[in-house]
Amino acid sequence: MNSEAELNNINIANRIFGLDIFRSIAILLVVLVHGGFLLKGTSMDGFPYFRMIDGVDMFFVLSGFLIGGILLKAINLQEEFGITQLGTFWKRRWLRTLPNYYLILLANYIIIHTQIIHEDITQFNWTFFLFLQNLSSPFYGFFWESWSLSVEEWFYIFSPLLLIVLLKYYSPKKSFLIVTISLILLPFLCRVFSQDPSIDGFWFDVRFRKVVIMRLDSIAYGLLASWLFYYFQNYWQKYRLISLMIGTGLIYFVLNYNSEGNIFYQQVLSFSLNPISAVFFLPFAESIKKGKGVITKVITHISKISYSMYLLNLALVAEVIRDNFPPTSGTDGIIKYLLYWIIVLTGATLLYTYFERPIMNLRDRK
Repeated sequence: MNSEAELNNINIANRIFGLDIFRSIAILLVVLVHGGFLLKGTSMDGFPYFRMIDGVDMFFVLSGFLIGGILLKAINLQEEFGITQLGTFWKRRWLRTLPNYYLILLANYIIIHTQIIHEDITQFNWTFFLFLQNLSSPFYGFFWESWSLSVEEWFYIFSPLLLIVLLKYYSPKKSFLIVTISLILLPFLCRVFSQDPSIDGFWFDVRFRKVVIMRLDSIAYGLLASWLFYYFQNYWQKYRLISLMIGTGLIYFVLNYNSEGNIFYQQVLSFSLNPISAVFFLPFAESIKKGKGVITKVITHISKISYSMYLLNLALVAEVIRDNFPPTSGTDGIIKYLLYWIIVLTGATLLYTYFERPIMNLRDRK
């Protein structure tokens, strides 16, 4: 995903290792789940055989936390936060996210149009260029993973615009909190009034989990964490271990609660509990400033290439293997699964090194 350690500029000296761990776990969970497509129909079907927290929710929370830090710093340290400052904010975000997105969007169109993978190309239209493909209604088949990018891009638009309006009437502290609470409540209420006990798992996924107006609150919880960090840093540090234990307990509940028949939990509450669980891990993660050794370098690298990994792993790797070299046995499935990981990590490293990072460097120089 597209969150990054840039409370100041993108610089290794500013990286917080605990947040790199957080981001690395998020992307590894996503890639782990998507790779499971390659094992369906083999003796390894169902791998990894245990429930996991949604890695995308972790990305959402981390994005909100980092973007919230940037906005809080801007509105508190500058005499004015208006259209000019907002334009700078948007330009930095879009130079971070859009070049990679449009490149992979084109690649998705090519591999489906040439029938390298067998997805529904009729879902592709102009809305994908403006992140409108799932603003208020579902889509499926074409470039599935872009749903979460739409959630983030629209959050980057809505939250600072609302903040600018409120800053005319309230203090930065109060304005930011009102924005945060508003963006938590509105999606929650959308889910409340959209409950539908008749839908199956597929439509539940595309109508609730992957629609922008239903999911903005996942990032807003990260905003709330940044507000607490900025204004109550002593408590943030003092209670980080207690927060870690609460987060662990919440995750245990989320992963083990039997929600069968509980439509309110499935379609409304679960989408709040997942990001809230992730939020409670942030104080402890943020306290881990640096790491040492080879493992630290590996984690930092995975964190850096996480956005490229997210864009590449599903259609351009997992589905290409699935549709052209389908596993024929459990052993063959394991080989294809390991190949999938090698291609994702190698491809993401190349994409980051020769495309993503040069554009970010150009952005920072400008």
